[in-house]
Amino acid sequence: MDGKDLWWSYWYFHLPNYALSLVFYVLFGRFILAFFLPPDSRNYIFRSFIWLTEWIVRPVAFLTPSAIPSAFLPPVAAFWIVVLRVAYFMLLYSLGLTPRAAPGPG
Repeated sequence: MDGKDLWWSYWYFHLPNYALSLVFYVLFGRFILAFFLPPDSRNYIFRSFIWLTEWIVRPVAFLTPSAIPSAFLPPVAAFWIVVLRVAYFMLLYSLGLTPRAAPGPG
């Protein structure tokens, strides 16, 4: 199977995995920028990070004990994104739907 065919034949694996990894890194960007910018900052990068991640931070804030400060909710949400990615991979792997490494020559 050539490279182009490998990606498109496993689109259901790659697209959600890519989207979740994007959210993971944006959550950490939001966390780090929050140390340098006020919560109501007009910085367009910080506002876009908040916009891209608020859908996951709100449920995590509801489920997380109130002893954890709200500034630490993005890393907690990133942890749950990793759990979701691993669970998705394990589900697809157990069903035989993930890309497999081709055997080496020889």
